[in-house]
Amino acid sequence: MFIVSLPYAVLHGGYWAIVAMVGIAYICCYTGKILVDCLYEDNEEGQLIRVRSSYKGIAREVFGQKWGGKIVNSAQLIELLMTCILYVVLCGDLMIGSFPDGPIDARSWMMICGLLLLPCGFLKNLHHVSTLSFWCMVAHLAINIIIFAYCIGNASTWAWSKVMFRIDLLEFPIALGIIVFSYTSHIFLPTLEYNLIDRSKFTCMLNWSHIAAAIFKGLFGYVGFLTWAEDTEEVITNNLPNPTFKGFVNIILVVKALLSYPLPYYAAVEIIELTFFRGRPKTVFPSVWALDGELKVWALFIRVLVVVFTIMMAISIPHFAILMGLIGSFTGTMLSFIWPCFFHLKIKAGKLAMGDIAYDYFVIFLGFLFGIIGITTSFYALVEAFQIGLPF
Repeated sequence: MFIVSLPYAVLHGGYWAIVAMVGIAYICCYTGKILVDCLYEDNEEGQLIRVRSSYKGIAREVFGQKWGGKIVNSAQLIELLMTCILYVVLCGDLMIGSFPDGPIDARSWMMICGLLLLPCGFLKNLHHVSTLSFWCMVAHLAINIIIFAYCIGNASTWAWSKVMFRIDLLEFPIALGIIVFSYTSHIFLPTLEYNLIDRSKFTCMLNWSHIAAAIFKGLFGYVGFLTWAEDTEEVITNNLPNPTFKGFVNIILVVKALLSYPLPYYAAVEIIELTFFRGRPKTVFPSVWALDGELKVWALFIRVLVVVFTIMMAISIPHFAILMGLIGSFTGTMLSFIWPCFFHLKIKAGKLAMGDIAYDYFVIFLGFLFGIIGITTSFYALVEAFQIGLPF
């Protein structure tokens, strides 16, 4: 979804942003492989046996039973809720881009779009979520084709000389966070690998998917920037000059954002319910499910409250690219760079070659470097961007 901000990343990072899109794809592909490798151990016959089932299970092995699950759950919950918040912020940006002179401001659009998300509280299983995600994918493909076609149609005006070889030290870390965030899929990889018909093809699948992602994202960011150069906005569709065409494309993107929201929302709610609402003695609070398998009324209220929370956060932090850079620099680097390599070093200690150990430490170093610089610059940019007051 967030590839709409990749041309904005090229605006501030130039060719280095494109290099980062390829390099981070390579690193995330590697850390995805070693994360799944941590699920397996050798048995007495030397065969690999899957002894762990999730990212949380790996964390428990390394950080301990008491804190391991809590640490990973917290990071995953932050990542998922912030993703939900970004979808709401994106809806506001897109709608105000479509109707810039209308009587409704961006925050009001966020609240209106947020009201359409309240029924997510009634989602009971992944079947309903997957149906919404399917139509989300259809809308996504349509938008990609439209934007690419428009950019290529304007190839004669491309600003080749505007792509920089230098780096904007204040803005590029935000762009780097956006790129990292666009590759964060590690929390889903153990489940994905488990459900493959042929698990031996996992590495092949991961290689080709990241190669495809790197090529597409690099081209999309480069072509998008060439088309609008210094005028490139945080959400690239807001650069479309024809108001009718821009409104049409943006509304499709709003529909896609609304259809994208249920998946991270459902995953976040599931973490909350499994952590706090399974009934005693497992958890402090009672189960959210009645004996007939239906959600209890108060449980529905909690689910709706999660939606309201994401809406309120969105209207409080209405800066899409900066917020995405902050999330990518924080949870993105932890989940996709630092922890997979740290877990690999701990669980596979004594079995790794020196080259693998050195590379793991190098990725950990990069993760801390990107994270610290990205969090600092994104937070500073967020403070600077707060030029309009809160709506309450």
